[in-house]
Amino acid sequence: MAGNSNLQEVKDIISSGRISRLFAGDTENTLIQFFRYIFVGGLATVVDWAVSFILFKFVFHESLPVLANSISFVAGLIVNYLISTFWVFSSSKVENRLVEFLIFAAIGVVGLLLTMGITWLFKLWLADTTSLYQLLAKIVSTAVAFFWNFFARKVILYSKKSA
Repeated sequence: MAGNSNLQEVKDIISSGRISRLFAGDTENTLIQFFRYIFVGGLATVVDWAVSFILFKFVFHESLPVLANSISFVAGLIVNYLISTFWVFSSSKVENRLVEFLIFAAIGVVGLLLTMGITWLFKLWLADTTSLYQLLAKIVSTAVAFFWNFFARKVILYSKKSA
């Protein structure tokens, strides 16, 4: 079973003290890829939020929030793509880099739509109950979108090529 061999590889890496192997070198191990993707997703989120803040506050002078967030989403997506393709996923099923990026981006847009839908549902369900609905929606939607983005990209773009 692939899951057991992935887990065994991680156990072997940790028990042998080769922790750097979790961070360096090509791997098809889904657990190691997922571990690395946590960092990539975190950095992409920081880029998204920072670009959004800078654009909204200083470039658009506290106007055009949708434009600021749209541009920042694309900036985060590009950071995510670049680091993911060089550090997390070692091989793509798609030969053409532009097509690969467009599929990668489409998966990200689905994640964004999931986030928007979850936020809307939480507003419907909880807005009359608590003012924390937006924060709760953000926590849930971030987790859902993170898992969607990783596993959809892994399966659609970066699982081993068929022989």
